[in-house]
Amino acid sequence: MTTSAETPPRAEQDDTPAARPRGRAARTAVLVAVFLCAACGLVYELALVALGSYLIGDTVGQASIVLSLMVFAMGVGALAAKPLQRWAAAAFAAVEVLLALLGGLSVLMLYAAFAWLSLYTPALIVTALALGALIGAEIPLLMVLLQRIRKQDAGSAVADLFAADYVGGLLGGLAFPFVLLPIFGQLQGALLVGLLNAAAGLGLVLTVFRRELSKRATLLLISGSVLVGGVLGGAYVLADDFEVTARQALYKDPVVQSLRTPYQEIVLTESFPLEGDPDTRLYLNGDLQFSSVDEYRYHEALVHPVLDGPRSHVLILGGGDGLALREVLRYPDVQDVTLVEMDPAVPQLSRTDPRVSALNEQAFEDPRVHLVSADAFSWLRDNRTRYDAVVVDMPDPDSTATAKLYSSEFYGLVRHAMAEHARVNVQAGSPYFAPKAFWAIEATMRTAGLGTVPYEVSVPSFGEWGFHLATAGPPPPLRLPADVPPLRSLDDRTLEAATAFPPDRARVPGLEPSTLMHPTILQHAQGEWRNY
Repeated sequence: MTTSAETPPRAEQDDTPAARPRGRAARTAVLVAVFLCAACGLVYELALVALGSYLIGDTVGQASIVLSLMVFAMGVGALAAKPLQRWAAAAFAAVEVLLALLGGLSVLMLYAAFAWLSLYTPALIVTALALGALIGAEIPLLMVLLQRIRKQDAGSAVADLFAADYVGGLLGGLAFPFVLLPIFGQLQGALLVGLLNAAAGLGLVLTVFRRELSKRATLLLISGSVLVGGVLGGAYVLADDFEVTARQALYKDPVVQSLRTPYQEIVLTESFPLEGDPDTRLYLNGDLQFSSVDEYRYHEALVHPVLDGPRSHVLILGGGDGLALREVLRYPDVQDVTLVEMDPAVPQLSRTDPRVSALNEQAFEDPRVHLVSADAFSWLRDNRTRYDAVVVDMPDPDSTATAKLYSSEFYGLVRHAMAEHARVNVQAGSPYFAPKAFWAIEATMRTAGLGTVPYEVSVPSFGEWGFHLATAGPPPPLRLPADVPPLRSLDDRTLEAATAFPPDRARVPGLEPSTLMHPTILQHAQGEWRNY
């Protein structure tokens, strides 16, 4: 004896050939809904991981939190859906409307939690659990709906559903990085997916399973969908203004340029103090790259000691702002400079923004400069040229993307790019704020056969900042070139004093080198900077 919940629609009780196409069409509609909902669900997951990578920087950590919590919650959601199977059609539509609302607004809400409340991680946990529970409730309800169209054995029904689910996941996984992010961005991309999610779920129920809904349930679902659509649509229209406001909340100075690329978020700020020069600052994923007020202290210390020797052919890894390049080009005997920067948007900004181009003195327009848009690690693997001097001006190793640029393998590639008697200088973060990370970089460089000389200078916008000058052999002397151009912050006496570290920031013994498979530098950098 079947219950009323198991009774198929009347059209499906007729097993004549004329009735079967309608059954196949209904099954197809269910599988298309599974396909679309799976794509939307995976986009929500990837959006949370990507947002955390931009804002926090720890891609592996963010992916682990999001995926583990969502998978766990999916199991909880699947169990929670069992009592709802009696009203499978209405329950499925309600789940999709809620999922569309939460998923569509997830990026916006988390960005707000990060910008104004400093509650990003707790908000991420709650959002991931809620999204996972709603996604987990989909399959049991869809299984019931599929069986109501035509009974089939459990194995075949599961195979059909999961085939559509996995193929939908493929669509969502490819659409997010290659369509949604570059065309719509994170905020508006998530909102569009939310609208699609609501349309897919409600459309299935109001067409194929409309006879199972009471008038009251139909009215509630339509009203809720209109409300959710209005919220998501309004948020889409206001997304740009919201992003500008939220971004400004993260920076104390007015934002004058901002763009999000496939690699990072680039922000330029400018302030005008009552006395002194304007302060232009560049941020990548929220991390300060330079302040125009004191950047010369950093770049003079980074560049000039490495040019005390052969310098006809110079390689700069990173440094897309052109400021290290400016210092290199001050030597007329430099014949060519190759600058490798992964994100082409950074040199483009540095060439076209009048504030930055004035600061780097239009360095990219010099005919001696060869600009390469590539990942430095991959580029070094294919490089066959040898350079007289190498400047490594990379972002700090506080993310998985940058940790590989502070590995033994990376420094081994750098060494192979060095000509005989060549020098390399590596920016190594702050020996005051992150001493373990600073000294771990030296230990890692030594495993690649580089003899190092650590030193530090004061950069007010950064604090105490350190470098490791090295050669492929014994440590080189730390000095300025005999023909050094006029400098504002360095002379031989101050450079000699830069090698003296206070006792509480002296070399940390016993640090393991960082490798691709064991990135200890990431643990040091994240753990130490978290305290400041």
